Amino acid sequence: MSRTVGQTRADVEEASRWLAGRVVRTPVLRSPVIDELAGARVLLKAENLQHGGSYKMRGALRAVGRLAAAGHTGVIAQSTGNHAVAVALAARQHGLAATVVLPVDAAPTKVERARAAGARVVFAGTAVEERVAVANGLSDDSGHPVVDAYDHPDVIAGQGTASLELIEDAERAGTPLDALVVPVGGGGGVAGGCLAAAGTGIEVYGVEPVGCDSLARSLAAGVRVPVAPAPTIADGLRPSCVGELPFAIVRDRLRGVVRVDDDEIAAAFRLILTELKVVAEPSGAAALAGALRLAPAKDRQRTVGVVLTGGNVEAALVARLMAPRSADLTREGAAA
Repeated sequence: MSRTVGQTRADVEEASRWLAGRVVRTPVLRSPVIDELAGARVLLKAENLQHGGSYKMRGALRAVGRLAAAGHTGVIAQSTGNHAVAVALAARQHGLAATVVLPVDAAPTKVERARAAGARVVFAGTAVEERVAVANGLSDDSGHPVVDAYDHPDVIAGQGTASLELIEDAERAGTPLDALVVPVGGGGGVAGGCLAAAGTGIEVYGVEPVGCDSLARSLAAGVRVPVAPAPTIADGLRPSCVGELPFAIVRDRLRGVVRVDDDEIAAAFRLILTELKVVAEPSGAAALAGALRLAPAKDRQRTVGVVLTGGNVEAALVARLMAPRSADLTREGAAA
């Protein structure tokens, strides 16, 4: 990538102004039970209620909108699902053709959402490298640009508007954030969160599934470190390596990364459904699982913001996750 890191909070603010009226300003939810478990005030940004079912709509719409204004007639995207759905929806809004590249094991709900939005769906293996290669080949053949899921400045700025809204709403409510927690796949969302929180004193944390911890390993090494993603119910958090641009943004701004396992993610999923009465996909629930591990010492004056990034989840998985289990949430551990 030839881009340099020059993004600031102003880019997120500009994206927020542009997106006003184009995306849902999703509500901030709160539960006394979750506050009690966390030992802190927890504010949850319900991006599962966003157009397309995830906050990916923000970055996709911002990026595709600018490409449409520049005269492009089509776009290409690759992802495990939510970004592809968002790009397809954004392309339809702007009258552009869309081709999305998904893994062969993509969630059927996300495949159907992309098709319903008018996108041509192409399947390519299970690894991100396979999807990237196919997407780049399609771009070479068609001349249509690739809208990367996280390694793209407009996508990062757009994703960051969810965190910006959460920060603003918390301030208006008289409960300004002390910490912001965002799940990490390729890093676009947490990079946008870091930009949104710049200059505020808010500590920003990323959350990764155990075994899918490229960002945590990269921060420890000082360079990007790829991983062979382990199996996880959080299918949206399985890129093999954190993005180049996101890593450059977060490496000196992120307070830490919390690793969570599938039992913790599943418990957070159940908590969100039973206490908030909304459905968040496991990738979004991972953020709450991470937040619950951040406060081993109770500080009820502390306010923690959590971005529930999406809600596109298979009905069968919901049923499986809601089945009785003996595993309980653990709040032990610290940010890596």
